[in-house]
Amino acid sequence: MSLHEKNKVRDKLLDDIYASNDISHRLPKYRIPDGEHDPRAVYQLIHDELMLDGNSRQNLATFCQTWVDPEVHRLMDECVDKNMIDKDEYPQTAEIESRCVHILADLWNSPDAANTMGCSTTGSSEAAMLGGLALKWKWREKMLAQGKPVDRPNLVTGPVQICWHKFARYWDVEIREIPMEEGRLIMNPEEVLKRCDENTIGVVPTLGVTFTCQYEPVKAVAEALDRLQNYTELDIPIHVDGASGAFIAPFIDPDLEWDFRLSRVKSINASGHKFGLAPLGVGWVVWRDKEDIHPDLVFDVNYLGGNIPTFALNFSRPGGQIIAQYYNLLRLGREGYRKIHQACYDSAVYLGKELEKTGLFDVIYNGENGIPALCWTLKEDAEAGFSPYDLSDRMRARGWQVPAYSMPPEREDMVVMRALIRHGFSTDMAELFMQDLERCLEYFKRNPVSHSLTEKEAGGYSHS
Repeated sequence: MSLHEKNKVRDKLLDDIYASNDISHRLPKYRIPDGEHDPRAVYQLIHDELMLDGNSRQNLATFCQTWVDPEVHRLMDECVDKNMIDKDEYPQTAEIESRCVHILADLWNSPDAANTMGCSTTGSSEAAMLGGLALKWKWREKMLAQGKPVDRPNLVTGPVQICWHKFARYWDVEIREIPMEEGRLIMNPEEVLKRCDENTIGVVPTLGVTFTCQYEPVKAVAEALDRLQNYTELDIPIHVDGASGAFIAPFIDPDLEWDFRLSRVKSINASGHKFGLAPLGVGWVVWRDKEDIHPDLVFDVNYLGGNIPTFALNFSRPGGQIIAQYYNLLRLGREGYRKIHQACYDSAVYLGKELEKTGLFDVIYNGENGIPALCWTLKEDAEAGFSPYDLSDRMRARGWQVPAYSMPPEREDMVVMRALIRHGFSTDMAELFMQDLERCLEYFKRNPVSHSLTEKEAGGYSHS
C-alpha cells in the first residue's frame, strides 16, 4: 500500500464518528448491505436507534427485572458463547443448572429436594407449558389404562396469562377459565369444583394473577380437591403457576402453604427473570417427583458428545441467565431476597396511600396477599375529566409506562391501572412517580377530556 493510501486510511480512523463516511449516508434497514462498515459507526447507529425505546426502569407494566448487579453483567459477558444445552461440552454450566433446580425444590419444600426433577427454560411461559404437558400425558396414561377415551382433556384455571391459552390451543386441551365476577376477581374452591370432571388433567392456581397481582388460594383449592376425591374418587393434580409469586412467597410469607407441602401440588413453574432477579431469558419448572413426568416426554440426545436427556420446547439457549440466577441465589440468600422484596412491598403500600389521598381512585390491591404491585381504578362517582387510558397516555410524557386495561370477560366494564413494583424502584422514584401523576391530574383539571378512549383505541398493553 502506498503512503498516500495509508494516509487515507489513517484519516478515516481519525474521523469523528458522526463525520465518518458510514454515518454520513443512510444504511439499508431491510436488506443486507453490499459491503462492510466500520464497527464503531454501526454500533453508534444501533445505539442511537435504541434511545427511542422507553426507559425500562420506568416501565411499571412489566413483571420482568430491569436492574441487575454489575457482577451479573460480567458473568453474562463471560457466558455469551456458552450453549447451555451442550451439557457435555459445558459440564459446569450443566452442574449449576442442576444446583438451581435443587435449590428451588428445597425453597418450595419438596419432600425429596435432592432427587427432584426439573429444568431451566427461556421463561415462565415455556415452563408452564412443560408443566401442562406433563399433566396431559399422565392423565392420558391413566385414562387409557381404564379403557376410556382421551379426546376431550380439560384444564381448570382462574383468570390466566395468555401462555395458558396458547398451551390449550397448541395441545388441544379445553381451558375452563373461571371468569371474574362482582366481588371475586380470582378463582375460589367452589368455582373450581363446578368445572372438574374425569377429563380434567389438572387445576392451575396462579400465585400472582396477571390482572390483579393477587395470590389464588392454593391450599383451599387443594383441600377442596381432596374432598372431591373422597366422594367421587377423582384424583386431580395441581400445577402452580408461580411465575411471580414463587420467588416472593418463600421469603416474605414463608408460612403460606402453596407449594410441595401440599401433596396434590405436582409441579411449579417460576420466572427467574421476574422476582427471581435474574436478567431476561430464564424460567424454571420443578416436579414433585420424577414419576410426575411421563418418560415419553424426555428425549435422549447423544450428538453433542454425551447421552443427554432433555425435556424442553427450546433447544439451544445461552447459559448466562442460568449462571446469573445461581449468582443471585448465592449472593442474596433468604435474607437478601426478603429485604429486596419487602422494600418493594413498602413502596407499593406508600403509593397506594398516596393514590387514595387524591380522592379520585379506589385501590383494588396494594400488596396484601399477592406480589408487590398496585392495581387501582377511578371511583365510580369521580368527576375526573379523564379515563384511565387518558391518564396512562399522559404519564408516558414523563417516561412512565403504566398500563390501563379492561378486565377479562364478565368484568369488561371494569377498567384498571396497574404498576409492578420491582427491585430498583426506590422510595425516591416512588415520590417522583407521584409528583408526575399529580401534575397529570392538574393538567386534566385545566384540560378535561371530553371522551374516553376505548382499549382498542388506546392501543392496549401486554400483561407480560
